[in-house]
Amino acid sequence: MEDADVIDQLLRTPATWAVVGLSTNRARAAHGVSAYLKGLGHTIVPVHPTAPTVHGARGYARLSDLPEPPDVVDVFVNSTRAAAVVDEAVGVGARAVWLQLGVHADEAVARARAAGLVVVQDTCPAIEGRARGLG
Repeated sequence: MEDADVIDQLLRTPATWAVVGLSTNRARAAHGVSAYLKGLGHTIVPVHPTAPTVHGARGYARLSDLPEPPDVVDVFVNSTRAAAVVDEAVGVGARAVWLQLGVHADEAVARARAAGLVVVQDTCPAIEGRARGLG
């Protein structure tokens, strides 16, 4: 389990969250979790190859397309693709990476931490937030 203080800080501090894998598909977990984060006061930026507008926010195909570095990169892709996303988050200057429940990229996580990023792995911000009475 990740450090509870780190999770609290990420959830309670208003920030820009780039949600990688967020599409207009309401059945996908990314859609509901990003709506939850938006409800907490975070700015949501969809990152998806088709770059849809979601929750009223313009989408981007890649993290490197964003006009400024996000505070947090929320990774909603499977573990086989997660390392590339984590490395891109480091490259664009994100300050934190959150890998969703079931998503693992241990070597990339180590690289991100070595680069000074805060990393949360294998948990969900909506589950963690609700457990803390947020939203």
